Amino acid sequence: MGPIVLSFQELETTQLRLVGGKGRHLAELAKLHNVQVPDGFCITTIGYQKAIENNEAILPLLNQLTALDIEQRDQISKISGKLRQIIMRVDLPSTVEKAVTSSLFQLGETQAYAIRSSATAEDLPFASFAGQQDTYLNIIGKEAILQHIRKCWASLFTDRAVMYRMQNGFDHSQVSISVIVQKMVFSQASGILFTADPITSNRKLLSIDAGFGLGEALVSGLVSADCYKVQDEKIVDKRIATKKLAVNGRKEGGTEIQQLSPDQQKQQTLTDQQIVRLAHIGRQIEAYFGSPQDIEWCLVDDTMYIVQSRPITTLFPIPEANDQENHVYVSVGHQQMMTDPMKPLGLAFFLLLTPAPMRVAGGRLFVDVTAQLASTASRENIINTLGQSDPLIKDALTTIVDREHFIKPLPDAEKTQPPRRDFLKDQTHIDIDPTIVSDLIKESQSSIDELKHAIARKSGSDLFEFILEDIQELKKRSFASQSLTVIMAAMQASAWVNEKMDEWLGEKKAADTLSQSVPNNITSEMGLALMDVADVIRPFPDVNHYLQTTTKDTFLDDLELYTGGQESKDAIGAFLNKYGMRCSGEIDITKTRWSENPMAIVPMILSNINNFEHGASKQKFEQGLRVSLEKEQELLNRLKQLPDGEQKAKETKRKIDLIRTFIGYREYPKYGIVQRYFVYKQALMREAEELVKAHVIQRKEDIYYLTFEELHDVVQTKKLDHQIISNRKVEYAYYEKLTPPRVITSDGEMMNGEYKRENLPAKAIAGLPVSSGVVEGRARVLLSMGDATLEAGDILVTAFTDPSWTPLFVSIKGLVTEVGGLMTHGAVIAREYGLPAVVGVENATKRIKDGQRIRVHGTQGYIELL
Repeated sequence: MGPIVLSFQELETTQLRLVGGKGRHLAELAKLHNVQVPDGFCITTIGYQKAIENNEAILPLLNQLTALDIEQRDQISKISGKLRQIIMRVDLPSTVEKAVTSSLFQLGETQAYAIRSSATAEDLPFASFAGQQDTYLNIIGKEAILQHIRKCWASLFTDRAVMYRMQNGFDHSQVSISVIVQKMVFSQASGILFTADPITSNRKLLSIDAGFGLGEALVSGLVSADCYKVQDEKIVDKRIATKKLAVNGRKEGGTEIQQLSPDQQKQQTLTDQQIVRLAHIGRQIEAYFGSPQDIEWCLVDDTMYIVQSRPITTLFPIPEANDQENHVYVSVGHQQMMTDPMKPLGLAFFLLLTPAPMRVAGGRLFVDVTAQLASTASRENIINTLGQSDPLIKDALTTIVDREHFIKPLPDAEKTQPPRRDFLKDQTHIDIDPTIVSDLIKESQSSIDELKHAIARKSGSDLFEFILEDIQELKKRSFASQSLTVIMAAMQASAWVNEKMDEWLGEKKAADTLSQSVPNNITSEMGLALMDVADVIRPFPDVNHYLQTTTKDTFLDDLELYTGGQESKDAIGAFLNKYGMRCSGEIDITKTRWSENPMAIVPMILSNINNFEHGASKQKFEQGLRVSLEKEQELLNRLKQLPDGEQKAKETKRKIDLIRTFIGYREYPKYGIVQRYFVYKQALMREAEELVKAHVIQRKEDIYYLTFEELHDVVQTKKLDHQIISNRKVEYAYYEKLTPPRVITSDGEMMNGEYKRENLPAKAIAGLPVSSGVVEGRARVLLSMGDATLEAGDILVTAFTDPSWTPLFVSIKGLVTEVGGLMTHGAVIAREYGLPAVVGVENATKRIKDGQRIRVHGTQGYIELL
């Protein structure tokens, strides 16, 4: 079966299954030059398996545990407790006891030991499991050590360890445990060293926490630690904490809490020389393991002992650069209102479409803006352009630019203003002609029809070549000068109206009201269209009841069995024909579209049935139109009373007409892109079906984990290494847990910026004002559209919204998001529907509790908790 006990010197790096992550890392540390590790040995997982192999009560309990949902906390706790009790009572096999006794004899039977758990699913690159199993300090005597080995085995089933495994997708029956028995170090000081700063993620900044006595005082939160920051072997920051307590070992075994003297409480735990030496050891360990490390250390008589090192799994990956220079990257997801990770095929399609210099990290896209920041000519332009949509990005970039020497300035010869695209100039001279927009929409639809006809005859390599050619057509349409001119004219007119009405009349955010119920907004029309679907279904009780109770994928066909079912099916079908290519996170081609899962829109239909009367969509549009026209007339009348009022009113009237004629088109190019994406996807899924039939892949959706080029190669060769798919699924699950920064540097430092705001009420939460007005109501904190159970008058609080969220906007009276800008989807639709909105609110979904009453100040840009 294998060895029951292995000394640190005997361990090989390949023996994870025998000694777990902690044991393996300790063995590797013990072999490093100039790294001191207290001697010890591991009772391998074979010892644990021998102890439980004949116990018939364990397997049924494990099966029960596996069948539970993570929300069933009481049941999890009950079953976990039973497993711990059983393991604590097991008889230690004689082979295990003999092996442990022999190893103790070699190290010293009267020696004090630290007994640590080391599970096979811990200290892994994507899951550290730090602190999930137990550690026992200053254990003396064979019997006490054997008893604590059982305790470590039992700690495999602490509630926290079981919950962590469930959250990370580990099978309880496949996880085993080893136990480390290590000579006890009675340290004068101890703590944690992070080789990357845990707050900012800066890989060049080490962070050391230090306190007196054993590390248990810090780990358990009994005392505040000193904190030292080290960069390039220089101490750059020190915070000396008041340390009232220390945990120390007792002579008879175990530990005790002791009071520190008043002088020692405020004393710096480590000398500056010790801090720098410890940082050097940390860098050596990091270099050996090849990734940032979380290291536990102890100080005894000026000797540094390392008792643990594990990878830091919470750091956001750094975008890769082609050189060693400093780089600055801006998140694309924060611009596109989709900060979730994208699968490889989704990333590949986005990269095929964009002309910007993109980098991939953590399943997200980032734009390298280093060159623009390095040039004094382009720096202000890039900061202000990005700052208009997201002030937090502007603050982050300004902070970086203000640091000396981080960005290398370009030579004078390169400091020339790059030519600006024509569409960025003032476009408000454009003719106010509604047919411009209708013609652009007709051309787009005609192009989609041609694409559907042509792609139907393509397969294999021909299909991939065809898609690459068609993406060039999509690029032309997405960046066509006339299309951009229309959008810029409306945006510039909105900015002009806001500025001049504030200056001339003291009227803030006037353009928000003037933008309500404009024509040709494909996204706001979608929200109203779903209200019309509800009107069709509302009169039929049987259909209503069926939709409330069914979860069947075939529900559309089943509707025909009920009175009104055919009419309801036709209404939903018509909606899907026009909007079925949409979904949450639609910029990722791999996301499931509404046409692929029509059940996704059922909760929104039911919400409309419950919250509105028949004809509410028309009433909503007409009310917005009335409010807008009344505001227009009011502004023009007030302007005419001013000096030179007729001219001011005439100029303002033209800008208002520009807004109302063209601002709706702002949403259409994205709709066109998503339409094309869905046509591509349907063709690729046909190829995926053939790959499943040929047993090349197991499921059609496996193609999402391949890049465009890789998929092309697989279709050609009908060959695939399945480990690629498995590894990328694990990676994607890890990336889902990470929160992407707005800005990240090549040092890994995450920069999220701050609002520079004064005169806000106490405890107000600041954000970016994007749709004017003040509203109070119940906060509904939603992390996904699937959670949507809204009532009329709720205020939606979420991480981000894209067009797929629009149908929810008809039910709410205010909006708060963590991500967004003035012209991102949520802001545009909020203005059109007349919803006060504040976006770019850091950690809004954590700081605002579901059900809490809040007040949203959409004009000033802040939220009050009531």
